[in-house]
Amino acid sequence: MTLVQPQFRTVRPHPAHGCAAGPADAGEPQVWEDMTVEVALSVMAAARTGHLVVRNEDGLCTGLVHGVRLTAVRDSSGYTDRIRLRDVADLIGPFAPQAATAA
Repeated sequence: MTLVQPQFRTVRPHPAHGCAAGPADAGEPQVWEDMTVEVALSVMAAARTGHLVVRNEDGLCTGLVHGVRLTAVRDSSGYTDRIRLRDVADLIGPFAPQAATAA
């Protein structure tokens, strides 16, 4: 198994996507849309969290993905190890920083 080294990028805020790398989500684990479901689950397990911030190839936040939903995809009969997060875009929910959800 190959270990995944997180890469942190500075991104500009994009009003249509509702999030950017800033103080509110700097500690959130992040993955890219082209990452496989299996790798995303591994990152989630390593980070000991139940969700991941998903970013597109431009570094813009596209939403959140939750472990329960990824596990359901992995356990489905049509699953292959080549399915990427962008292939199951309906899994990606809206982004809300932890500070906003705690209030």
